Amino acid sequence: MTKEGEDIVGPAPSIDQKTPTTPKPNESENGQHTRLVPTASPSISACTTATNLSSLDAPQLHKMSTLEENLRVAQPEIEPLQNKKIGVEEQIYNDTVAKKPPIKLFTQVLTALSVSLVSLVIGFVSAYTSPAEESLKKDLGITDNQYSWIGSLMPLSALVGGLVGGQLIEILGRKRTIVLTDILYIISWLICANATDIWFVYVGRSIIGFSVGIASLAIPVYLGETIQPEIRGALGLFPAAFGNSGILLCFIVGSYLKWNELAWLGVALPVPFLVLMFLIPETPRWYVSKGRDEEALKALQSLRGKDTNVSEEFDDLVKSHKESQKLTTNATFKDLFVKANMKPLMICLGLMFFQQLSGINAVIFYTTTIFKMAGSSINQNLCTIIVGLVNFISTFIATILIDKLGRKVLLYISSISMTLNLSILGTYFYLRHTGVDVSAYGWLPLASFVIYVLGFSLGFGPIPWLMLGEILPAKIRGSAASVATAFNWACTFLVTKTFVDIINLIGPHGTFWLFTGFVVFSILFIYLWVPETLGKSLEDIERKFAGVKVRRISSVVNLKPLPSSF
Repeated sequence: MTKEGEDIVGPAPSIDQKTPTTPKPNESENGQHTRLVPTASPSISACTTATNLSSLDAPQLHKMSTLEENLRVAQPEIEPLQNKKIGVEEQIYNDTVAKKPPIKLFTQVLTALSVSLVSLVIGFVSAYTSPAEESLKKDLGITDNQYSWIGSLMPLSALVGGLVGGQLIEILGRKRTIVLTDILYIISWLICANATDIWFVYVGRSIIGFSVGIASLAIPVYLGETIQPEIRGALGLFPAAFGNSGILLCFIVGSYLKWNELAWLGVALPVPFLVLMFLIPETPRWYVSKGRDEEALKALQSLRGKDTNVSEEFDDLVKSHKESQKLTTNATFKDLFVKANMKPLMICLGLMFFQQLSGINAVIFYTTTIFKMAGSSINQNLCTIIVGLVNFISTFIATILIDKLGRKVLLYISSISMTLNLSILGTYFYLRHTGVDVSAYGWLPLASFVIYVLGFSLGFGPIPWLMLGEILPAKIRGSAASVATAFNWACTFLVTKTFVDIINLIGPHGTFWLFTGFVVFSILFIYLWVPETLGKSLEDIERKFAGVKVRRISSVVNLKPLPSSF
């Protein structure tokens, strides 16, 4: 009899073997196990046999080269346990690890950096009206109502640019469209810098807004189609980081320069991208959509590195395009209302709506004015610079966190932070309105603005634009991004044009409480609608929205053999 837990090794007896062979006393194998007497009907488990056999030296296993052969000799009855499925899964695991392309950071960082320089111009454009207000009114004799149009013409024209941009990125390509906007920036800033009356400023701001509308949809689409999923979150926030850099630059330099001098700086800002454009390719997906597969392969190779095997990624790209082609032959406006396309489009529209109804652009456009109304004990120009600095730094924090925490968690943090601080600002202005002495809390508006901007920049600032390039199906990406971008700028125009009027109607406290209400509803929207796209390829995201079951490899690749133990 064998005691429970005792190991049995050695070759199995033949069926007709009846008399056991008595072993010599203390005979052992490898200094660990005693050779026991084999019985006619041994009971040997597969895991016990495998464990013990794996610890023996090769010569003691009848000079056989594999574990399977030793198992077959030791106990023929357990051969059926060698399931073919396990072999297939192990092969899938090995193939997946072997074929997964390495991440070449240099080429992708250069690409993200290049196009994000255009976002720096967008940030500069958005912040221009705040530091330029005083000198512009003085030199050109502009009224408050006229100045509100200078601020609101930009988002209104961006609405038109957003509608046109969807067609441009499909016809010209993503890269050429971004280059076009860069040239338009230079032209528009030249008009503003040489303005002799209000109408020149109106024309310049209209062209700038048109360019902003096109660029704001072309940039996220470009990055979404060129960056690998593992780093798409971090590099996808580059435009937001550079946009905030442009805001900060405008706030700082605007403290020393007049409106026309600030415009001359705007002329110079688009130039670096025109140089770097020669170093980055068009997106492989656009080439594939035009049937230019050879150029698509070259572009993909350029993005991933010349020594990287991109055949599997390229094949998946072509396959995804063919699947998309099967759904509809030619993309039309009606395709936006197809069930598989409606949900991602509505999510993008919802994110854009809550982004702008949080009041962020009203805050950026009228930062100096708001601090005047608040009666802050800190210099208003210094407050403006501090807000811009926090806006700039916070995006880099989001860049670090987004591929660790995911999109939804940052959106939750963003919403809760903005809710608390907008309500505090509303309360501060209400107490001031009712005659309560709040002079001892003159620091509170700045503190609330800082935390509010920090919260916005962590989530609702960059993520709606990032997801614009992630969740929209390839077939309608241009037209859907166009609609979402136009909607965003329509909301921006609504908020910035009516901000002063709303303040006059319900007071600053009522205005900030109104923004608070919208942000509270955004939390429910995130919970019910917004998906998590962390680490997912664009193809997998699209298939999921289309109702196609995505085969996840993770459950297979995690099937690694457990280590043997005694």
